[in-house]
Amino acid sequence: MANVVVVGAQWGDEGKGKIVDWLSERADVIARFQGGHNAGHTLVIDGKVYKLSLLPSGIVRGGKLSVIGNGVVLDPWHLSEEITKLRDQGVDITPENLMIAENTPLILPVHGELDRAREEQVSVAKIGTTGRGIGPAYEDKVGRRAIRVADLADEATLETRVDRLLLHHDTLRRGMGLEPVDRADLLAKLKEIAEIVLPYAAPVWKVLNEQRKSGKRILFEGAQGSLLDIDFGTYPFVTSSNVIAGQAATGTGIGPGSIDYVLGIVKAYTTRVGEGPFPVELDDADGQRLGERGHEFGTVTGRKRRCGWFDAVLVRQTCATSGVNGIAFTKLDVLDGFEELKICVGYELDGERIDYLPTAADHQARVKPIYETLPGWSESTEGARSWADLPANAIKYVRRVEELIDCPVALLSTSPERDDTILVHDPFAD
Repeated sequence: MANVVVVGAQWGDEGKGKIVDWLSERADVIARFQGGHNAGHTLVIDGKVYKLSLLPSGIVRGGKLSVIGNGVVLDPWHLSEEITKLRDQGVDITPENLMIAENTPLILPVHGELDRAREEQVSVAKIGTTGRGIGPAYEDKVGRRAIRVADLADEATLETRVDRLLLHHDTLRRGMGLEPVDRADLLAKLKEIAEIVLPYAAPVWKVLNEQRKSGKRILFEGAQGSLLDIDFGTYPFVTSSNVIAGQAATGTGIGPGSIDYVLGIVKAYTTRVGEGPFPVELDDADGQRLGERGHEFGTVTGRKRRCGWFDAVLVRQTCATSGVNGIAFTKLDVLDGFEELKICVGYELDGERIDYLPTAADHQARVKPIYETLPGWSESTEGARSWADLPANAIKYVRRVEELIDCPVALLSTSPERDDTILVHDPFAD
């Protein structure tokens, strides 16, 4: 049975939540493999809206196992709040349908405080983080001073881990004019939250490999988008983890050979939240129209998203770095009513044409988009569930995108409703 990885192929906000939910009906296990609670997913099921930022999207569907892998950084207090909120909406959450990897690092209050303090420094350029402590938590992970889920089970180990962590953080805080961390208060909070988190702790790597061997279908769910990848994104305006498909293996403990299909989620235009280069950004009426029609505000932050035409150069690049087999094309209906549409097919850099986004920050800032113009359509595509429901020019637009990114469309989404989806190729069929 096929195991599928879902990744955002732009700067995030591509509509992964709906697609993952749509695919989760075909999956037995849904696993988050990176990120934290800084990336929101909005699901609309039978008219009911669920907003998730940490839990896997499959948690709202009965009969599925949801997994938070070791590649995620976990804020245990946010986890508790999100579980409570979903339970209040009628979602059943127990250790039988939710597991958290024992080696998952925790996000602590000190991480959020450091994150926000850094962003407030006027002497350096802002990265545009959400201030939720994601980056500092990943720093502590690679610095070998993180507190992990398993550490909550042993008081002596926990105290040792906290002391090592504070040795580093109190030094940083003094340099930034912040008070030292209250050790006793932090330990008390951790011991209290341990009772909520530990029942979900499990050797996720072992569980996933057993599920795979027994023929279960696993859906691997990423957060953010590939252009925010710590290695292949628009550095330093990126997230603090690897976002591309290869992280699905290391972020859950399953071998890369167990991944059968990579589905890239791609919006029919381009958006970005926060700072950083954005070659196709529109500051005109078209950009405003895209933002208004697409309701482009962050699920978690509420920040207005920057909008622009579809950038085929970037999507072709992310399809290559993630080994994307097919794309889920979302929000096509937002383009309804435009007389003409533009697609970025290349860049101009210092008078020369290039077909990729360069790595150097000064080059990224100077590239200018080269556009191809296509005719728009006046008919509505909202709610379309077959190719026959689409205007001819909408089909031409989709086909041109496929050509330019060198990747076929597997799914086409025409509204936030999960059933308003045109299936071209079922990723689980491979």
